[in-house]
Amino acid sequence: MSELENSGYKEAAIEALKKAECDIGDIIKITSKGKNYEGILIPRSELGDGNVVIVKMKSGYNIGIRVTAEVEIEKVGKGTKPAFASPPLPKQNPSLPHVVIMSTGGTIASRVDYRTGAVRSAISASDLHGVVPELSDIAKVDTEIVFSLYSENITQKHWKELAETVAKRIESGVDGVVIAHGTDTMAYTSAALSFALQNLSVPVIVVGAQRSSDRPSSDAATNLIGAVKAAGEAPFAEVGLAMHESVSDIATIIHLGNKVRKCHTSRRDTFKSINGFPIAKVKDEQVIMLTNQYLRRDPSKRLILKPNFSEKVALIKFYPGLDPAVIDWYVEKGVRGILLEGSGLGHVSKFCFDSIKNATSKGILVALASQCIWGRVNMNVYDTGRDLLSFGVIPMDDMFPETALVKLMWALGQTDDTQEAIKLLKTNIAGEFSSRTLPQEKILEGGQKSGN
Repeated sequence: MSELENSGYKEAAIEALKKAECDIGDIIKITSKGKNYEGILIPRSELGDGNVVIVKMKSGYNIGIRVTAEVEIEKVGKGTKPAFASPPLPKQNPSLPHVVIMSTGGTIASRVDYRTGAVRSAISASDLHGVVPELSDIAKVDTEIVFSLYSENITQKHWKELAETVAKRIESGVDGVVIAHGTDTMAYTSAALSFALQNLSVPVIVVGAQRSSDRPSSDAATNLIGAVKAAGEAPFAEVGLAMHESVSDIATIIHLGNKVRKCHTSRRDTFKSINGFPIAKVKDEQVIMLTNQYLRRDPSKRLILKPNFSEKVALIKFYPGLDPAVIDWYVEKGVRGILLEGSGLGHVSKFCFDSIKNATSKGILVALASQCIWGRVNMNVYDTGRDLLSFGVIPMDDMFPETALVKLMWALGQTDDTQEAIKLLKTNIAGEFSSRTLPQEKILEGGQKSGN
């Protein structure tokens, strides 16, 4: 099948192009209203008019001509199809820390298709290394593709596969692991890895980008350099998430993997620590620790791998007028756990009470996190919260919903016994909750006043 078939052109346009025996990349001449337009035939934009033929002119600009009965299209020459060539890998220095970069897909492993303006997954972990040659001055880098998916398509099965792949690399003796990941669900994955990879001996850093690596405004190189530097040299052995500290290319901040959230759709500093603080940052290729509360790097530690996650878990966001039949539907579907995203200190409408009691009576683990993001649930303050506690609902302390959901999936992936799963939920596995609420002004600043 020619590229024309998948080019997005429709009806009169594709018929005219087929009649002229044109394919994407060919040089064509279009005559319309007495004027000639010559250029390279390119696919239509995904949101463009399917009956408008798009050509790239010698000037570099694209123009569109609507196909009518009076328009003539002629193939002038065979064009060269656009292609991406992988850059050569830089020379390795065996004396540097040994870091493996794993690719899972996402914007950091994408490039702009300049024929359409769309972002396409195209760059592997090896390509990333070649695109950012500065990495050869920081670490001896290996690369590996685990899978190539936009992050919205990553599931619990992928978390398991990724955790097992990371474990094999750590057991082989690497000094750190970097995982290139799409930003949309990157915090879910970093939280999942923090539960699946216990007693780490080296850092595991999840990294992403808001702009693809071939755009001038890309944050991919800065983030990747910071992540590799931290993975190879940082003194901590935690699952971290590395992204821009600010909108400028000054520093990469390292958040604890289960206390971080994507907070903006497009800003480069979109990730913020929630109910906690970043643990480190990388500035001028130096790792600066922002706290002394972290697990230490120690090559003698033996990794504990617990990669299983239950898929039979539901997230239900409370809102005014929520129909409790939603809860009943999940119960009938056979879920093992439900996370309620409650309001304020941990509340849902009294009209949901019967459905919640029905769920817990059937052995379904029902937990609750606040949709407020900052702060912690306290279900003892109002009678609504106390009623929920009496039904067996488990408060998730200061975990925000995404981390609470992942932990619920993980806890139910470890055991078939609901009471055992509840014990796991209440156990601080990887710093996912704190024993007390931090001062609000420091929480909202998103970091400590360290002077660094």
